[in-house]
Amino acid sequence: MTAITNPFAPADASPWRALAAAVAQWLRQRVQAYRHRSHAAALAGFDDRMLADIGLTRSDVRDAFAEPLWQDPTELLRVRALERRRARHAFLAGSCDSRVTAPPLVPADYVRPRTDRPARFTV
Repeated sequence: MTAITNPFAPADASPWRALAAAVAQWLRQRVQAYRHRSHAAALAGFDDRMLADIGLTRSDVRDAFAEPLWQDPTELLRVRALERRRARHAFLAGSCDSRVTAPPLVPADYVRPRTDRPARFTV
């Protein structure tokens, strides 16, 4: 019986080496997540004015820390700041309507009841 081998695999590749590489990759990801969390923790110490200067709010920082530990909180902060920046540039460029109108509270086919009754019959 002929054994099938991978011609591109190194001659000394072993399952232990693959396991060690996987563990090393897992540790690198955890260290990077810890580093990103510490950077985001520095943002938590800023006051509201300083956060507004970089396009964030206090609730953005809280939302970032509400994410699971293995996710990067700075990614959420980056996305939120970009969303606000794009919305601000669109508003200043005039591409969005500056007159915000609310829908009417009364339907268009509403007919007001008569109010010409004497005062003694009104409730």
